[in-house]
Amino acid sequence: MLYHLLYPFHTQVSLLNVTRYITFRTAAASLSALALSLALGPWLIRRLRTFQIGQVIRQEGPTTHRQKAGTPTMGGVLILASSLVPTLLWADLTNIYIWIAVLTTALFGGVGFVDDYLKITRRSHHGLLPRYKMGCQILVAVAVGVVLLVLAQQGLYNTRLIFPFFKRLIPDLGWLYLPFTVFVLVAASNSVNLTDGLDGLAISTFAIAAAAFTALAYVTGHRVLADYLLLVRFEQSAELTVFCGALVGAALGFLWYNSYPAEIFMGDVGSLALGAALGTVAILIKQELLLGVVGGVFVLEALSVILQVASFKLTGQRVFKMAPLHHHFELIGWSEPKVITRFVIAAVVFALFSLTTLKLR
Repeated sequence: MLYHLLYPFHTQVSLLNVTRYITFRTAAASLSALALSLALGPWLIRRLRTFQIGQVIRQEGPTTHRQKAGTPTMGGVLILASSLVPTLLWADLTNIYIWIAVLTTALFGGVGFVDDYLKITRRSHHGLLPRYKMGCQILVAVAVGVVLLVLAQQGLYNTRLIFPFFKRLIPDLGWLYLPFTVFVLVAASNSVNLTDGLDGLAISTFAIAAAAFTALAYVTGHRVLADYLLLVRFEQSAELTVFCGALVGAALGFLWYNSYPAEIFMGDVGSLALGAALGTVAILIKQELLLGVVGGVFVLEALSVILQVASFKLTGQRVFKMAPLHHHFELIGWSEPKVITRFVIAAVVFALFSLTTLKLR
């Protein structure tokens, strides 16, 4: 919105010419998101406490977590507001990619909001029934996949896949791209959701992944860099850099209040939305497979749950003391801050490695 309001006057005020640069608008969106999150955080925490919207702790979880009961939750509303508003302020709103990213993030956040609301009203950690929760996510993901197929027919997108480390392996999935899109979005959303179990863990690892995707989006949309790195380039994908920058700023602002010991939790409204945001950006910039590397921590958390459930059902034995993985390390004696710090280090390593794959192809 500000981009459309300010740039037309660049001929009268030369300083406004900077608004046409994606790098400037990305920085502006990031700083705006950070400022908005920091400013609204205390107010939201007070409001949540007033309405007694507190976290319900699972009884089967680590006993050390029971003291967190009642901590204000649904803080994901703050993340969504702090990331989507600056995106709408600084991004080019004629760009279809921006609207796909914004609406997908908001809709997944809506599913999480309903789930959180039911948990609060029922005073239970059970929200939406799993089949309804998953069904809503799949429905949104199918809508995204259909839109992408329509764009592909218009030459604004394609259904090819880029494999890390392989220059020429770029298969075209055609109509199979629809179920692939559904898998990526639902898997990314739920992986971040599973990671959200310790103070600041999900949001800090997400911020690192979002920062990596900020760089990836910029490179993908840059004509010279994309050609040099043999990337599938869509000129409109560059605008997603602004969206990613806003996500980073909002994440850092939320981390200010969510860091150990947390004053507020994001809830499913935050974790489902953030996972969907990463998945959507990965799809739109044609780095779907690299998402598993960038979000390596999220993948490990999800795999730990899958392995735990499969092993228990098949053999009656558990692979980990508790799943997701961060709880396993808590139960073997790591303090919560140590688990968080070491997972953040791992997230940085995954993000840096993902960026090296652009050249190692």
